[in-house]
Amino acid sequence: MVLTGSGQGGIRLTAVDGAAARLGLSAGMPLADARALVPGLNVADAAPQDDAKALAALADWCTRYGPWCAVDGADGIRLDITGCAHLFGGEAAMLRDMERRLRGFGFAARGAVADTPAAAWGWARYRGRNRPPVLETGQTDLLLSLPVAALRLDVASLDTLAVLGLASVGAVAALPRGPLSQRLGEAVLERLDRLFGRLAEPITPRPVAEPLISRMIFPEAIGRWEDIDAAAHRLVGHLCAGMSLKGQGARRLELGFYRVDGGVQHIAIGTSSPTHSPDHILRLFAERLGTVAPGFGIEAMVLRASETEPLLSRQSAFSSAGQADPAALAALIDRLQNRLGSHRVVQLIPIESHMPERAERQKPASVEDSSPRKHRKSASLSMAEAFYKQGRSARPLSLLPIPEPIEAIAPVPDDPPLTFRWRRNLHRVAFADGPERIGPEWWLPGQQGRARDYYRVEDAAGRRFWLYREGLYGAVEPPRWFLHGFFP
Repeated sequence: MVLTGSGQGGIRLTAVDGAAARLGLSAGMPLADARALVPGLNVADAAPQDDAKALAALADWCTRYGPWCAVDGADGIRLDITGCAHLFGGEAAMLRDMERRLRGFGFAARGAVADTPAAAWGWARYRGRNRPPVLETGQTDLLLSLPVAALRLDVASLDTLAVLGLASVGAVAALPRGPLSQRLGEAVLERLDRLFGRLAEPITPRPVAEPLISRMIFPEAIGRWEDIDAAAHRLVGHLCAGMSLKGQGARRLELGFYRVDGGVQHIAIGTSSPTHSPDHILRLFAERLGTVAPGFGIEAMVLRASETEPLLSRQSAFSSAGQADPAALAALIDRLQNRLGSHRVVQLIPIESHMPERAERQKPASVEDSSPRKHRKSASLSMAEAFYKQGRSARPLSLLPIPEPIEAIAPVPDDPPLTFRWRRNLHRVAFADGPERIGPEWWLPGQQGRARDYYRVEDAAGRRFWLYREGLYGAVEPPRWFLHGFFP
């Protein structure tokens, strides 16, 4: 079995299984040559994007051995195990456990431990079968016997070294640095320095290690919902205690489940304001725990506070009469957002705009911005009395999404209409007030419209409307009437 992909000179092998390798096939060989050697070859298209996703998922699983883990090329994973190996019985025991589990998942893996990432990369791939996988400190002389491919150079540089008769790392390292740099460039010197630790090669972890993290590794895999729930309670309690000591509150938390078959599942919650309340966080997670698929069992759980904010102490109100409890409101918003989606729980935010339909916008609800906008109270008065009590700036609480055209009859240009027809229904105006002129926002591009004259009217049945006339009488384009909103 081989995988193929487009390469230089046509279709080439990208990977071969053990049987194909024993028949003399190798990655990089043209497919035509491979078929000539093995006529009955099984061929499938390579899927590099799927390979990358699988490797990234495997790197997530490897964080059970330490937080500093990253994908390394197309077929490797790199870990910084400083300070972690003793938790697994030492470096050799950790590596054996890792390789055993990977083989159980169906992966063929070879690992190595060394003082530098470059040395570990070369030692894992080219040390041979009879050498131990752990390269102890002070054994860098063993690297000199590795082939030049262990330097991780490009194909052109390796071909040049082969022409020069340099087959091992030691042969390259013995050459003077000046002539070597002139002939092969700085890349060879850089790779040598990385290999022997003369040049640092830091690891960028995947994901970025979070200081606020809590994990549990179980002696035996768990799968019952009661055990998962109990573990979640312990993790949340431990993490909230740490956040409380740091004065931090979580805005987003991720709970990861590491299965024995290598699968990793994550569930995440978000909060509208920072919190380190275990009860509140557990209520949010409770609605997602039902989606967890334990498979053959969960061997570890990790809880991360991926987004946090300082949680400042606030003075309670002297009296809560007539006031909403901010904590209770935050809990309600969080439960609604995590159940329905943050885009479905919104609030209106005022915007600087003359146009009523653009004077506010929607945003995800949060406690900080959830104080109700102050509106003038309107009692059950007649429209004429309300006009005097509310003043000319009264605006309706309910607006149509788009103003709808109406047919209106007005006695003189600036008077309110006597009658208007909306959606085929005729309304006779009993009370009216206006106009309130709103000019177009001429300073905004594309907003050069016509002035609007708004009127507040009440029909004979007591229904109250907000109408406006767009344009002026006597202009080239005749004015038009629209219905924009309703008063209670």
